[in-house]
Amino acid sequence: MAIPHAPFGLRFLRVPYDWWRQRGPFAQDFLVALALTVPAFVPNSSRIGGQIGDLPQQPQNALTLVLVLAQILPAAARRRWPASTLAVAAVAFAVHQALGFPTTFASLGLYLTLYSAGAHQVRHRREAVLALSGGYAVLALVLNSLGSPRAFLDYLAFYLFLAAFWLGGRTVRKHRTQEADRRRLAAEVARATERARIARELHDVVTHHVTAMVIQADAAQFLLASAPERAGESMTHVSDTGRRALADLRHLLGVLEATGETASAGRTVEGDRSPTLGEVGDLVEQTRRSGQPVAFTEQGERRAQSLEVELAAYRVVQEALTNAVKYAAGQRTHVRLRHAGEHTEITVTTGGTPGAPTAEGSLREGGGRGLGGLHARVTMLDGRFEAGPRPEGGFEVRATLPFQPRQA
Repeated sequence: MAIPHAPFGLRFLRVPYDWWRQRGPFAQDFLVALALTVPAFVPNSSRIGGQIGDLPQQPQNALTLVLVLAQILPAAARRRWPASTLAVAAVAFAVHQALGFPTTFASLGLYLTLYSAGAHQVRHRREAVLALSGGYAVLALVLNSLGSPRAFLDYLAFYLFLAAFWLGGRTVRKHRTQEADRRRLAAEVARATERARIARELHDVVTHHVTAMVIQADAAQFLLASAPERAGESMTHVSDTGRRALADLRHLLGVLEATGETASAGRTVEGDRSPTLGEVGDLVEQTRRSGQPVAFTEQGERRAQSLEVELAAYRVVQEALTNAVKYAAGQRTHVRLRHAGEHTEITVTTGGTPGAPTAEGSLREGGGRGLGGLHARVTMLDGRFEAGPRPEGGFEVRATLPFQPRQA
């Protein structure tokens, strides 16, 4: 049996990394402070650290232990109280240097708290920098008065070294802020895009069904006097259309209400209920019941397409038929679907006389709805969309959609 190969180092590091990620910020900071405290009491590492005074060394005592712990233990709260932990560590470091105690590994706590203040301090950042700079200047004067052999350039170099840790934290903070802004803007764009998509869906659904219901209700009024037996049939069509409208609206409201895991889990279910090219025939039949003469032809072999393409193609036919009923009632309409190569071509032609009013205005006045919304939908799917009056009269809507668009 073959054993899959995996680098031992990666597998070895994965377990502690996952364990570390599961700890909270306070626990992580406490463990870091503890890890830096231990070497301060190990003989081989205790004398490694930062040193600026170079004063004659004084024997260690109980105060030395307090100063050592004060330089490193505050790092346990470095993200919660960055300014306070830096102040404690800086004062302990300054007193430790002024009293001439031996170099200690705990002095690394000053560098860590400097970085944390740059990365996590929210308010009074400029005041903190001025206070630290002033405090360092006072420490340099005190050390010089106590006989430190350090020159001005030595103090300046150590100051720049400390400033590098602060600037490193500040850079990380700036990057995190920019990343948070980018994610916020991306979320806002996603919400706006989803709202626009839902608005287009609501327009397509409501306009089509309500237009059909109005036409059928008007026809029933005329039939009440001339053919009462047929008026009931028209009202039945109104009722059926209303039920379909309610079902579609419930579907869209379910998409709007879905959040979190519900949205992710429900996306497939809701998507499966979206209309497809296979339902264009039902759409044509529904339009015929409204009194609009519609012919339907389909050429070529239908292939598997993405859900976005199927829905966009259906909406193109739906909007074109809705406009035909609204602006060219009674005029013969022809719906053509042609599957060729890697594309589906959709053409909806409505008859009429030259110069007669058409649905062309909806392309300009839709404000992102109607034909304008279809143009945006088709373009996002790498397709082409055209709509306009015909020279011989009437109106034509034409769309070409790829089976598998890159933008889907």
